[in-house]
Amino acid sequence: MAQTDRTPVILMQDVDGIQLRTAFWKAETDLGNRPLLFFNGIGANLELTAGLGEMFTDRDIITFDVPGVGKSPVTQWPYRPWMLARWARKLLDIYGIEDVDVMGVSWGGALAQQYAFQYRKRVGKLILCATTAGMTMVPGRPKSLSKMVDARRYSDPDFMRESFETLYGDAVEGEAGRHINNLMAPDPKGYVYQLLAFLGWSSLPFIRFLSMPSLILMGDQDTIVPVANGHILKFGLPDARLHIMKGGGHLFLVTQAEETAAIIQDFLNEEDEEAERAA
Repeated sequence: MAQTDRTPVILMQDVDGIQLRTAFWKAETDLGNRPLLFFNGIGANLELTAGLGEMFTDRDIITFDVPGVGKSPVTQWPYRPWMLARWARKLLDIYGIEDVDVMGVSWGGALAQQYAFQYRKRVGKLILCATTAGMTMVPGRPKSLSKMVDARRYSDPDFMRESFETLYGDAVEGEAGRHINNLMAPDPKGYVYQLLAFLGWSSLPFIRFLSMPSLILMGDQDTIVPVANGHILKFGLPDARLHIMKGGGHLFLVTQAEETAAIIQDFLNEEDEEAERAA
């Protein structure tokens, strides 16, 4: 994600006895837009979301380090997706936020679907980036997937640079290089808990209940989550559109930040434009 001077307020919040390190961006101008709740990828600390502030200056944004990631302490026991969604909802309550648009990337895209299902009356729009319907996914290249489970991609910048193109289908330059420099190694147990959280999970049994407008973004060069997974999501979601990022790998949100932000912003603004025309 692009660098920005708009910095978030970062606080440690207590949610049901769980400590969640949270980032909150206040909108530059209050236009009445729904806040954006963002779920990051597996093992990804909130420093990697710095560009969200520049991408969406017209709305409040909230995200957090999952337990065991970044500076959120690891939980004593493993957790399930519904628990993560519940913690996120209680975190929004702390900030006095009721309705949100929800966005998730990769592992966080699965969590976004879970949240949208549990709290669908509180979700306006759903944005899914480089993600799947869970265990029913079409798998990526074995070479990429094998590197995905290697924790060195977070703790060893040189390993990450060497493996970046194999892992994500993107070249290491520009924003990708800054992304690598912002990596923070997750707690080993916390990383395992993230891997276990969605074991056996699939959104297909409930995806038809997600009637909110949804945008699915996939990279045509993604070696971890092939484009076919986007088609599965589009088939399952009642009100969804699919956009394929040409030349985009798994981290197109970073390597093609401006293009991606424009597509998402247009999607988020549609409701306001339609209301203006109706008036």
